[in-house]
Amino acid sequence: MDEASKKTLDHALNKLSEWKSSFGAWEQDPTLTVSEEKTAEVFGRLAQRLACNFPFHHPVYAGQMLKPPHPLTWAAYAMAMSINPNNHALDGGPPSSEMEKEAVAELAQFFGYGNEFLGHLTASGTIANLEALWVARESHPNKKIAFSENSHYTHHRMCGVLRVEGVKIPVLENSAFDLDAINPKEIGTVVVTLGTTGLGEVEPLNEILPWAKKHGIRIHIDAAYGGFFRVLKDSGLIDGTNWHLMEQADSIVVDPHKHGLQPYGCGCVLFKDPAVGKFYKHDSPYTYFTSEDLHLGEISLECSRAGAAAVALWATLQMFPLKEKEGFGPVLKKCLQAARNMYDLIGSSQKLKAFKKPVLDILGYFPSEVKTTSEISAKSKEVFDAGMREQSFYLSLYKIPADTFHRLHPEYKTDTEQVTILRSVFMKPEQEGFVSKLLERIERYC
Repeated sequence: MDEASKKTLDHALNKLSEWKSSFGAWEQDPTLTVSEEKTAEVFGRLAQRLACNFPFHHPVYAGQMLKPPHPLTWAAYAMAMSINPNNHALDGGPPSSEMEKEAVAELAQFFGYGNEFLGHLTASGTIANLEALWVARESHPNKKIAFSENSHYTHHRMCGVLRVEGVKIPVLENSAFDLDAINPKEIGTVVVTLGTTGLGEVEPLNEILPWAKKHGIRIHIDAAYGGFFRVLKDSGLIDGTNWHLMEQADSIVVDPHKHGLQPYGCGCVLFKDPAVGKFYKHDSPYTYFTSEDLHLGEISLECSRAGAAAVALWATLQMFPLKEKEGFGPVLKKCLQAARNMYDLIGSSQKLKAFKKPVLDILGYFPSEVKTTSEISAKSKEVFDAGMREQSFYLSLYKIPADTFHRLHPEYKTDTEQVTILRSVFMKPEQEGFVSKLLERIERYC
């Protein structure tokens, strides 16, 4: 955190302390007191332990989907956590509950749902998708839920949790869904991913929507990773076709703790039809109502939820509007450009080759001075290990079916069922100007 952010947080915490003191003087119970010596010792060890993390904050880290929260965002989170509100019921945190409603309404408007919708924050995108699939099951009992073979693995897992049959839809060479491979009469909901967590691919919502409508099938959009890229739908930087159609889906999930600048513990699920709230109906002897409106605990599978997550998201959206030329737009443009810059640089490399052109900000690539898929996998792992060992760069590995790899790169002999390649996620705008240094470091070990 820079000095300006620290000053802002200190000033805000002082204001909050004044509010706390307004209720009268009191002293902390002595059982909760920890000596200065013990505090210093524990926090000294804590700092040492945390320093063993990878440098997620630095542009040299281009591995997994780990984007540091904005300093002012976690300052807002820290402020709220000093009170620790619970956004289950309105009286568990009246201000944070209102901020959640405002932030979620802003996301609903952003995705084209307007004022009539149902939605709330969750602990993660996984839980948000679980709720969406649960409503899918309740909306079409005894029907299957379908998702592509490129979708996040949790969809299959959650179908198991919900005891509903999940069906994987094959993906054709042109990235279209092989809809002829499934029986529409058996399907209640199709999951479409806008921004896969593998290589950031945008699935063809424009092709699936008319098919689904024809057969009375619901559409759920998993935009956990890619959702915020909708801000660029009219920019010309991305193909806006599918992003413009999001409002036609029955439900949408987005993960603000990915590209939304939030700390972990912040997902969001939205439903186009508020009537699905009937599935959440419950009666608890200790839940009562301080308002005639539905409280957040009535429309969530989770009960206790951190009000601080809502406060942080609300504050972020005040500072970073969901606009193309202000707020989130300029940030995401740089993330896109970082992946494209890396792709262009690799195009001139003698040691690396890109797997395919990036759609969003995720790029796959592999050592090119080998002849077989087994050698590509071995060399990719060698480069991956070397970067971490030398603390020079941090990448991730990604497995691809060998036949898929061979279609794009037939010059390499296929001698394995899968190919392991290198993968970079360029989630930080600072990486736009850093990728040339990153490539230089990677090539040293190729």
